[in-house]
Amino acid sequence: MRHQAPGTRQQRNGNRVWNFSGARCPVPGAPRASRGFTLLLAALVSSIVLAVGAAIFGIAQKQVLLSAIGRDSQFAFYAADTAAECALYWDFRCNYFATSTELTTCDNPNPTCDTRQLEATGRPTAAPYYPYTMVSARMDFFSDVEISGDLCAQVQVLKCQGTLNPDGSCTPGDSTAPIRTLIHADGYSTNCASVDTSARALQRSVELRY
Repeated sequence: MRHQAPGTRQQRNGNRVWNFSGARCPVPGAPRASRGFTLLLAALVSSIVLAVGAAIFGIAQKQVLLSAIGRDSQFAFYAADTAAECALYWDFRCNYFATSTELTTCDNPNPTCDTRQLEATGRPTAAPYYPYTMVSARMDFFSDVEISGDLCAQVQVLKCQGTLNPDGSCTPGDSTAPIRTLIHADGYSTNCASVDTSARALQRSVELRY
C-alpha cells in the first residue's frame, strides 16, 4: 500500500500525477527544462572557441606574410647593394663611366657584375659632356644561391661637373668645377623577367655620392 500524506488526494492520469490542488508533479525520467539550457550553453561555448581560433589563425597568417615581406625586402637590398658596389668598383678601377669612348685605362672593356655584363648606355660622345647619366642593363644576381635565386638589379651613374643637389639633380658649374658622381642602384626581390608583372616584387634602392 502506497503511503499518502494526510489531507492529500492523488490521481494517476497517464504519466502525470495530480494532487488535490491540480498542480502537476513530474514523474522521474520525464524531460526537464535544464536539458535545453545545456544545449544552448554548449552552442555558445563552441561559438566562442571557433571565434578565438579564427582570430589566432588570422594573426598567424599576417605574421607569416610580414615575415615573407621582410625577407624579400632584405633580398632586394642585397641586389641593390651589389649593383652599386659593382658600379663603384669599375668606376674607380678603370674609369668606366667616363666621357671618353676609348677606355684606355681599363683592361676589361666589358665589365661584369656577378658574371653579368654591365652594358651601360648613355655615354656622351660630344661636348658639352656634363651632366650625363649612364644606365646599365637589368642584371640577375645570385643565380647560384638556392635560398634567393635570381634577383634583379639595375644601376645608373650620374656624372656632374658642378653641384649635386639633395634631390639627385645637377647644377652645372664652369670648366674648373669638380666632377661629382651619383650612383643609384635599384634591387628587386624577383628576377628581371618578373619585375614588371609580379604583384609581390619589392624594390630597394641604394645611393652612393662622391
